[in-house]
Amino acid sequence: MVSRSYSNLLDLTSGDSLTFGREKKRFPRVATVAGVLSELDDDTSNNSVGSDAPSSISQDRMIIVGNQLPLRAHRSDDGEWCFSWDEDSLLLQLKDGLGEDVEVIYIGCLKEEIDPSEQDDVAQTLLDTFKCVPAFLPLGLFSKFYHGFCKQHLWPLFHYMLPLSPDLGGRFDRSLWQAYVSVNKIFADKVMEVISPDEDFVWVHDYHLMVLPTFLRKRFNRLRLGFFLHSPFPSSEIYRTLPVRDELLRALLNSDLIGFHTFDYARHFLSCCSRMLGLSYQSKRGYIGLEYYGRTVSIKILPVGIHIGQLQSVLDLPETETKVAELRDQFKGKTVLLGVDDMDIFKGISLKLLAMEQLLIQHPDKRGKVVLIQIANPARGRGKDVLEVQLETDATVKRINETFGKQGYSPVVLIDTPLQFYERIAYYVIAECCLVTAVRDGMNLIPYEYIICRQGNEKLNETLGLNLTTPKKSMLVVSEFIGCSPSLSGAIRVNPWNIDAVAEAMDSALIIPEGEKQLRHEKHYRYVSTHDVAYWARSFLQDLERACKDHMRRRCWGIGFGLGFRVIALDPNFRKLSVEHIVSAYKRTKCRAILLDYDGAMMLPGSIITTPNTEAIGILNSLCNDPRNVVFLVSGKERKTLTEWFSSCGKLGIAAEHGYFVRSNHNTDWETCVSVPDFDWKQIAEPVMQLYTETTDGSNIEAKESALVWNYQYADPDFGFCQAKELLDHLESVLANEPVSVKSGQHVVEVKPQGVHKGLVAERLLLTMKQKAMLPDFVLCIGDDRSDEDMFEVIMSARDSLSPVSEVFACTVGRKPSKAKYFLEDTTEIVRMLQVLANASEQAARNTAQPSQRVVIVENRWFGSVHLSYPSAGHLGCKGYKREGMCDNEGKKKLKYENYNANEMNAYQSLSKYVDVSSTHATGLLS
Repeated sequence: MVSRSYSNLLDLTSGDSLTFGREKKRFPRVATVAGVLSELDDDTSNNSVGSDAPSSISQDRMIIVGNQLPLRAHRSDDGEWCFSWDEDSLLLQLKDGLGEDVEVIYIGCLKEEIDPSEQDDVAQTLLDTFKCVPAFLPLGLFSKFYHGFCKQHLWPLFHYMLPLSPDLGGRFDRSLWQAYVSVNKIFADKVMEVISPDEDFVWVHDYHLMVLPTFLRKRFNRLRLGFFLHSPFPSSEIYRTLPVRDELLRALLNSDLIGFHTFDYARHFLSCCSRMLGLSYQSKRGYIGLEYYGRTVSIKILPVGIHIGQLQSVLDLPETETKVAELRDQFKGKTVLLGVDDMDIFKGISLKLLAMEQLLIQHPDKRGKVVLIQIANPARGRGKDVLEVQLETDATVKRINETFGKQGYSPVVLIDTPLQFYERIAYYVIAECCLVTAVRDGMNLIPYEYIICRQGNEKLNETLGLNLTTPKKSMLVVSEFIGCSPSLSGAIRVNPWNIDAVAEAMDSALIIPEGEKQLRHEKHYRYVSTHDVAYWARSFLQDLERACKDHMRRRCWGIGFGLGFRVIALDPNFRKLSVEHIVSAYKRTKCRAILLDYDGAMMLPGSIITTPNTEAIGILNSLCNDPRNVVFLVSGKERKTLTEWFSSCGKLGIAAEHGYFVRSNHNTDWETCVSVPDFDWKQIAEPVMQLYTETTDGSNIEAKESALVWNYQYADPDFGFCQAKELLDHLESVLANEPVSVKSGQHVVEVKPQGVHKGLVAERLLLTMKQKAMLPDFVLCIGDDRSDEDMFEVIMSARDSLSPVSEVFACTVGRKPSKAKYFLEDTTEIVRMLQVLANASEQAARNTAQPSQRVVIVENRWFGSVHLSYPSAGHLGCKGYKREGMCDNEGKKKLKYENYNANEMNAYQSLSKYVDVSSTHATGLLS
């Protein structure tokens, strides 16, 4: 089941389609020549499609893309490559949660380097045997991609380490970024080789492939695409230092679902989108979503789990039982504390060792009784940082053991050689407490594994001499900076930088009563056993299906170049307003109603200058001077301000303060749409707003005649939004018994009399026109925010007040959920469209004032036709249908014309010296 779209033209020439497990087909090989692809070098950039032809196979399929394939590889004695599943790989384990009916294809790199001459055979073997598609990367490109950009830039930054000096991660290197983009492009090509976009799901994993969603979305606009970040996402203050910050954010937003381990990571991502891209998010019925060019990008918060079945199978191994017995005897009479960490700068191994040293200093009674076993796994990265951590760890362990050790007792046991999985499991089983003191970590599943192993089984209970009916127990001391910390409510959380606090936590974990240890273990075991990796994968897939359910219903097209590419998705009934279409309707209609929101439709959003310019004034005057138009400007501003600004627009109707004040033109008085007895409520609301203004830098109060508005447009986005929510609740509480409504809008919280909204202006206008027997056959309403939706609703449902053949144009600014049927991109497009309408009105006025030349044709039976050009009459053809008479002495035919149009009198009078207009019957017709 493969797409008919290929990135490799050789596949097209072969005429064969690629199938899995049915037909042997040489699998196309990826780029193997060293070099860097430009981020704009994408030959499919102008060929975005929504989907390919559907496959005949209906089975769901998941394409899982990660940096590495879940495979182990080694050469056999005869030199052939041998491959097997890597049971420790999360990508392999999550398959259990996808269901047996879901076919899984893996795309990624191999851990071993494959000679170019062997790559075709290896690729075909992996495809046929494991359904894995390898991406073979040239060694130089891979080094720049992985050890360069990933490990020198992204990984340190995501763990809150800024490159303040060349020794701390290094300065930003543009060539490493280009290598990163190139590798992501290669991965995209591999996905395109196997994908059936109408049926497949694509799940991309981790920070190595953050721009991959853009390449995939560019090729398949309706692709069902999820992304999960397994590392932390830093706060905006840290992330904003990255030179390619916008590119990475926009690339991630080309996914349908973005997953994070914790709410903190998701919150930081949303904050970055808000501060750097101006995007706001909404939470609805438990789901968080970002509106991005008409698409809703969903946010998933769920920590990954472990594969419990794999752990239990290892616990059942005889080797595990033997190792547990060995460790039991080795540490008999001692309490074991256990740490399992990678040897890198963020795992906090040295901090843990210092806390152990402090524990032995502060509690001499623990000497000889407590042992810290530190398992140090080989670092995934390389460089001076790793070497420094190794040297510091060795030196600290040596110092502690020399200071507090004695014959037969070493306070710290450092294991820095690779262990078999069952050996690590055995250490979990015998440890009374597990310590995780990472200073920053994405998830860290060590505590989960420890809890399952402490639950044990019958054989291990016998080995340890435990009663089968005795409740199990375990203790955890975890850093508050790791992803699993929020889910382990029974653990002792610590700040790993506070050495004394960690030491006290270690002591507390040892002296807590047995019953409490059992309760904490039971609580943790219940959570970990029900939130395993299968649950995590199943939940992610369900949310991905929900996020993609409307894909085929929406109209999609792509815009932008390179990594700025994005897809616009619109409801089938919501489309961009065609200027040609509205101008055509404008020209053929005779009674028009035009409603314009000033604040967002004619004024640039965020502009400091809010006064109308000469262009806007000219457009409004041209529209108002057309006798077929009734134009109303609707605004939230005060009537005094609007009167001053639009004093030169005599025929313009204005609604101020969202419709509370209305006047039909400059010569009429202001009227109120709603009767309000008093405004005593202002004395209650204004002090409350003043309190929030004083505590929110960048906010201000706008006092109107009918309303009070708290504006936080120039405040910190996150803090302003938080304060606005608090203010809204506060005002609703103190004004509960007042006849007012409290509403939040775009960067504002407003208090106004009940029943006041912009829809009143539309209702009033249409009712007035109806009373004057002027049923509009053209209605244009333009607005940009939530307050304008009331106008849209009124005109879309006001059929009784409109002509039966009326054309209604409700238009919002920008692509967003709206009751309007049309949209235009921004204020510039709005003004341009209004200018075209104004030009049409001016042209119609000129045509009326300057009649064109007309021709009168008089047809004569005897003499043929007499032609007369008459500049003031208009084109006229007069054919004599009943003709009588004779030539006079001068040879001129005398005719009598009747039933001619009175407007053509001037033309006929000009013919009097040739034609007797009182004698002949005829009919005058426009030619």
